[in-house]
Amino acid sequence: MSLAWSAGRAWSRQCLSQARSRPSFTPSHILTPRIYANLRRYATKPTPAELEARIAAIPIERYRNFCIVAHIDHGKSTLSDRLLEYTGTISASDANKQILDKLDVERERGITVKAQTCTMIHKHNGQDYLLHLVDTPGHVDFRAEVTRSYASCGGALLLVDASQGIQAQTVSNFHLAFAQDLALVPVVNKIDMPAADVPRVLQQMKDSFELDPKDAIMLSAKTGKGVPDVLPAVIERIPHPVGDEKKPLKMMLVDSWYDNFRGVVLLVRLFDGTIKAGDNVVSLGTGMKYTVGQVGIQYPHAIPQATLSAGQVGYVYFNPGMKKIQDAKLGDTFTFVGSEEKVEPYPGFEEPKPMVFVAAFPTDQSDYSRLADSIGQLVLNDRSVTLQKDHSEALGAGWRLGFLGSLHCSVFQDRLRQEHGKSVILTEPTVPSKIIWPDGSEEIVSNPALFPETSNPKVKQSQLFEPYVTATITMPEEYLGRVIELCEANRGEQKSLEFFHTTQVILQYEIPTAQLVDDLFGKLKSVTKGYATLDYEDAGWRESNLVKLQLLVNRQPVDAICKVVHSSQVDRLGRQWVTKFKEHVDRQHFGTSPLFLSSPFKPRSPCVNTHLRGRHPSHSR
Repeated sequence: MSLAWSAGRAWSRQCLSQARSRPSFTPSHILTPRIYANLRRYATKPTPAELEARIAAIPIERYRNFCIVAHIDHGKSTLSDRLLEYTGTISASDANKQILDKLDVERERGITVKAQTCTMIHKHNGQDYLLHLVDTPGHVDFRAEVTRSYASCGGALLLVDASQGIQAQTVSNFHLAFAQDLALVPVVNKIDMPAADVPRVLQQMKDSFELDPKDAIMLSAKTGKGVPDVLPAVIERIPHPVGDEKKPLKMMLVDSWYDNFRGVVLLVRLFDGTIKAGDNVVSLGTGMKYTVGQVGIQYPHAIPQATLSAGQVGYVYFNPGMKKIQDAKLGDTFTFVGSEEKVEPYPGFEEPKPMVFVAAFPTDQSDYSRLADSIGQLVLNDRSVTLQKDHSEALGAGWRLGFLGSLHCSVFQDRLRQEHGKSVILTEPTVPSKIIWPDGSEEIVSNPALFPETSNPKVKQSQLFEPYVTATITMPEEYLGRVIELCEANRGEQKSLEFFHTTQVILQYEIPTAQLVDDLFGKLKSVTKGYATLDYEDAGWRESNLVKLQLLVNRQPVDAICKVVHSSQVDRLGRQWVTKFKEHVDRQHFGTSPLFLSSPFKPRSPCVNTHLRGRHPSHSR
């Protein structure tokens, strides 16, 4: 055993000495992923005191704030791991795999749900650079996380899978980044895959985004090949943040979460000034005043610092902490007490609009208060969730929660169970509807139980609207016919069709949001064998023939099982509900009789004039 260990140790030292004997460490000297992994293993992590001293010596001109954006499962989190290992922020081990995916639900599902941040120090041309990295989600339901991340960044790595090429979310993320005027660095990942087609992907990026193929970085985040090319490109192509430490504090709230010991913790971006423990600050949005308890950076976990200065992104918590969750308003601006008139508040973020609503009830009403605290803490960490109290005759007191999509709702339920050990009863996802009454007033109804009966004369004179989305579907050309049939069957209207680089097609449809949440993505994956991708955005309201569908048990409506649907869906959904509900009802001692009994009369003899009258003459006798 010791002989094998000595031999392996000797080989490692030989590889390391060969690398160090070269005149400089450049990407061209990376011969194999094995040597690259060996170099990562020997990366040293500075102590907190050394880290603080190095950061204090770096001017703002050597700061870089950037994020990684891509379609889901294109390798964002894996590339983040490689960059953290390459800079010595973390060690190369299985324990640090997907280090920025901190939630249990992220590791369980293999997707990024929350945008996570980390600070790195990288030496380039003999000088230290302070790099702030944001790993963003790839699924469309978490677009609000991506949008907020852009506010703290000066550029982005636009990552594309070499085997899949440009997908729906790639296009969406590009337009979001372009609108924010971010510097983009194109990156082609997974070049080690057997199905990788790098020339095709480079041509797609040129045709779709007008990005020069010569500027693209080819790499494999899995093996580490090409990863050393990334940070020099970030330093050279992404501008440094602009700020002045001598000006009054101007600090923007980017994100927040709840800590059991410290209360509400804020992730902030400093535009001007500096902040340290003991400073008195005020919120320009709420007017509330606070005393700073601690400041620090994520490296990748919380590391306290003496100060945070202009251009940096870090965390702050107050002592005493915030009393209400609503006080942590994302996009809010903080400054020193007494400097309110000198600081122009940041415009803030656009509030995300919920597209899917569910009713949530505790399995045991005695657990209502504790469950309310748990839901409040999750809403603090995910501000795209809307929350209001609700009540059901069947299920008792609860809440009506608004989400950005079905996956968003499912992830929230998983987090509630995993992080807080709480189980809830969730109703079927529904979408809001709009009513314009005869007097011209408008009403948005998010609870189907409150939707008025269509038999009401006042409703008959009103206009009913349902929300639509613009769905962008990317797929291989061979599945085009099946996808069009699926969209038409879901009441979709085609808007555009673009053939894109010989084999790929981008299809745009306007589809009712109700059809989207009815597992449209799952059906799309089924008809395309998993090759299609879907992105969507709000397309406003459309007038529609809506009715309220209810389940009656013993002729009494169950308010928890209620839905507003299009009239064309009533028969299909009604039969599904009755059939499914019947399976869960225990047998009774006596069977139920049919509501109507009939026995047809036979005519005495065929009569050619029968069809000319409403009924047979014998029926009147």
